Amino acid sequence: MRFPSTGPIPWAVPEPARAGAEPSSTTRDQPASWADAQAGQPGGTASAASAAPGPDGPRPGLIGDVVDPRPARRLDVPFQGRVVDVAVDEVDLGKAGVVRREYTNHPGSVIVVALDDDDNVLLLRQYRHPVGAFLWELPAGLLDIDGEDPHIAAARELAEEADVHAARWEVLVDLLPSPGGSNEAARVYLARDLTPVPEPERHVREAEEADMVAVPVPLEEAAALALAGRLHNGPTVAGILAAAIGRASSWRTLRPVTSPWEYRRN
Repeated sequence: MRFPSTGPIPWAVPEPARAGAEPSSTTRDQPASWADAQAGQPGGTASAASAAPGPDGPRPGLIGDVVDPRPARRLDVPFQGRVVDVAVDEVDLGKAGVVRREYTNHPGSVIVVALDDDDNVLLLRQYRHPVGAFLWELPAGLLDIDGEDPHIAAARELAEEADVHAARWEVLVDLLPSPGGSNEAARVYLARDLTPVPEPERHVREAEEADMVAVPVPLEEAAALALAGRLHNGPTVAGILAAAIGRASSWRTLRPVTSPWEYRRN
């Protein structure tokens, strides 16, 4: 399938270690500082080069996020909404003391880079009230059906928002879009081998989605728009750049849809 051509694009902006656990080898070998790693100074046996990408993907090395929650006590849930709640926790940071943290409980989200046979990526123009702007975004949606497989949710959102099915799915990148204030986890998929949803089966879009504009954009152009500050949705920028990097490496960066997702909540 190839996305249909469209008329002029209506741009919205003008042109121009868990406690007590044995440390892993990665932690044990970590240099005392980035400067030490660069200079090869004492502080650990690993070097900065050990984290550099190899021909078949990243090498084990210095950097990697670790799920390791601190002891916490729920103090309050002052707001419960249709999509998110606001939680207030008391968190024990050990030597750093006990702190109070407020954040949103979020069910998680899935985002889709739908790539056609000519390497065009589909972007949707949608109004976003919290920022008062029309944003160009990848098809996306919430993990708001308990127990639904994330890539099934992504396929549902792609069909509902873009009238497109995909026969081939892989994971591009996993994100924590705003970890200082939200526990939202987001997974971005690459969808290929596209076919249109038959007209009688198409979803009736409502509210902000009713007036969405869908435009196919060459992947390299979409990446340039992201780097030029023309696109601002975080998962959209991350997904486009991950796809551009993935294509440049003959898609060696892709992971199967069954890949572990430690931060998934729903």
